[in-house]
Amino acid sequence: MQSINLNNAITQKVILPDTNNNVEVYLQREDLIHPFISGNKYYKLKYNLEKAKEENKDTVLTFGGAYSNHIHAVSAAAKLFGFKSIGIIRGEEYKPLNPTLQFAVDNGMKLYYLDRKTYRNRTEKSFREEIAKQFGDVYILPEGGTNELALKGTGEILQNIKTDFDYLCVPVGSGGTLAGLITGLYDSKKAIGFSSLKGGEYLSGTISELISNSSIRKFDNWIINHDYHFGGFAKISRELIEFVNWFKDNNNIQLDLIYNGKMMFGINDMISKKYFTSNSRIVAIHTGGLQGLTGMKSMIEKIFSTKQEAQHSSYSII
Repeated sequence: MQSINLNNAITQKVILPDTNNNVEVYLQREDLIHPFISGNKYYKLKYNLEKAKEENKDTVLTFGGAYSNHIHAVSAAAKLFGFKSIGIIRGEEYKPLNPTLQFAVDNGMKLYYLDRKTYRNRTEKSFREEIAKQFGDVYILPEGGTNELALKGTGEILQNIKTDFDYLCVPVGSGGTLAGLITGLYDSKKAIGFSSLKGGEYLSGTISELISNSSIRKFDNWIINHDYHFGGFAKISRELIEFVNWFKDNNNIQLDLIYNGKMMFGINDMISKKYFTSNSRIVAIHTGGLQGLTGMKSMIEKIFSTKQEAQHSSYSII
């Protein structure tokens, strides 16, 4: 399998439909560092896999949904770095496997399924004890990969940014990437997280706790914007799809619809509303996750009424 290449993480200037008010926008192309362990995934896993090796554990176990970017990336990273892998999947098993889970299996990941009620208990001590009984001395990665070691890794993304900036923008799922980036910002730079979750107001508390557990400094240089989730996680609309089409046509960069597409839509809208001061510079982090596009096919077709209309929309995954 191809190795990680951090030199591929270019800082690319992009255009947006409503770029005005002398605001410059750059995209940090972390999606280019590896075909499968791209974006923030590598940085979240980097020090966790080092810790697993230090503890002489040969198997990593983690959690996720059937279309999880995290499951996809962990299976590839485990194969690349010489670990066995186990994926605990939320929900029932369906055959044939979707592309995400088939990829994981092809990388050697063993899959086990849990009903949603039981899955919600995954952070409980009794649940972890059952994991140990069933699977032995494995290294457990949380869903989404967010923990203190992940923060250490994601903070390193800042080293790859090759331009000065005023605002740093990043999509938010579990909060680990934003938390890691916040702790690395200095001077007057501000971080803006774009939540992909409806009702994600709790994320501010989660991120504050993550930061306090990993740093003695206090940070007030960040906010989370909750206005661009499009109805919730994995929810999309015609407007979002057409924006992602426009972005690819004009920048030759593919965005996913769950995280990065929503973030860039939000940045564009905030520019149009003059949220950012004149002559400011924005760097947005492309966190990868393009594998999830395949799972959106049927949803896109429903939004456009027919498969033909969806194809006519020029959305590249159809």
